[in-house]
Amino acid sequence: MKLSIRASLVAAAASALVLTACGSPSSGAAGGDGPTVTAAFYPLQWATERVLGDTAGSVEVLTKPGGEAHGLELTPRQIASLTESDLVVYLDKFQPEVDSAVAQTGTERALDVADVITLAPIAEAHAHDEHAEDEHVEDEHAEEDAHAEEDAHDHGDFDPHFWLDPERMGTVVEAIAERLAEVDAEHAETYRANAAAAVAELEALDQEYRDGLAECQRREFITTHAAFQYLADRYDLEEIGISGINPDGEPSPARIAEVHEEAERHGVTTIFFETLTSDAVARSIAGDLGLKTAVLDPLEGVTDDSPGEDYPSIMRANLEALRSANECN
Repeated sequence: MKLSIRASLVAAAASALVLTACGSPSSGAAGGDGPTVTAAFYPLQWATERVLGDTAGSVEVLTKPGGEAHGLELTPRQIASLTESDLVVYLDKFQPEVDSAVAQTGTERALDVADVITLAPIAEAHAHDEHAEDEHVEDEHAEEDAHAEEDAHDHGDFDPHFWLDPERMGTVVEAIAERLAEVDAEHAETYRANAAAAVAELEALDQEYRDGLAECQRREFITTHAAFQYLADRYDLEEIGISGINPDGEPSPARIAEVHEEAERHGVTTIFFETLTSDAVARSIAGDLGLKTAVLDPLEGVTDDSPGEDYPSIMRANLEALRSANECN
């Protein structure tokens, strides 16, 4: 029933603007002002703002600060705004309501960033003991596998958190610049120059991570939300996720026991949680083992509680948190 209602809202919002959309040019193409861009969530907002720079363009983000990006629900006004935008930047299969809205309002102005980067398959949520003899444990593992399959179904077969890899972010920045150059040819070279500057900043950030994580006492880190696969893969780390890729997932008792074992085996000092979801699981496991807790921010949104004010500063805060937890030189 909910999906039917939301689909109706999408259709109604699109229909409400069809005369306006057909009767007037897009703002970036002929209106004299800069292009208007709708970004689905914060990292895409940051990338777009860097490309626009000081031009007259504007960015509207669908996932508001403090909002949970995975479960985003759009208002009719937000859906209608897609028709008014010169460009919509989103990630297919990450936010189903955005996918539906783009499909209903037209894809000719949309940039699906999954078309310009390579997304990684969702990692297996947990390692299982191949020698387990207890049938009850095997049953609980089967239940966890089912939850992992649900995660894969919710997000498609791929991990959406590409923005935690600066190189992929650079590719997205360049793709946004090219699309804006098509929308607003008058400022095409400005967009490309802004993108080049942003890519250089991302390359410097990437080098900071490489240098900062080169020599550490351990390569493993434990998170409540398994959002850091791209970061771990790029910098030769191993993420141990408690609850899988869904930030609201609840770990089973068997999974918690496995995390206890992993923490002790690797000498982990810290259980990481994030700013936009509950820290109860992290604090419970840390309390059981006498470990510390700390924030590792998946950068799905920025609030007053975030460990930085924008993408680069939060990425650097994450780097320092990993260096401290893993005792890096």
